Amino acid sequence: MSIPSPQQVPKRAPRTSFAEITHAVLRCENGSRVLGTLQLISTTGGLLGLEKPLDQGSRVKLMFLTGKGSVLGAAEMLRPVSWVQQPFKFTKLHNDDQQRLNAAIQISLAQGRGALGLVERTRAW
Repeated sequence: MSIPSPQQVPKRAPRTSFAEITHAVLRCENGSRVLGTLQLISTTGGLLGLEKPLDQGSRVKLMFLTGKGSVLGAAEMLRPVSWVQQPFKFTKLHNDDQQRLNAAIQISLAQGRGALGLVERTRAW
């Protein structure tokens, strides 16, 4: 087994959490609506705080507001990490929504709210 070189390892999208509480609305395929909060976000997906997790693989429409405007995208819910936290990945994000999200993430990162700093400060070692 060979170890991949740093050039072969794909770079992850920057992750951050917004300074303000960011509420999200999920519209499920059956028409039901679920409210949550964004806990971590990137241009490829994120982590939601939910009252109870959705089924893994559920397809939803996800909408939330950033300092740069609203973001609406299609997402797939991933395996829950706890009873109240569930990651998701974007499956479709239109160009203007992608640009607003990217701009909001860059502002958050510039303000020092990057997820890596949070992980380093709270890691138990």
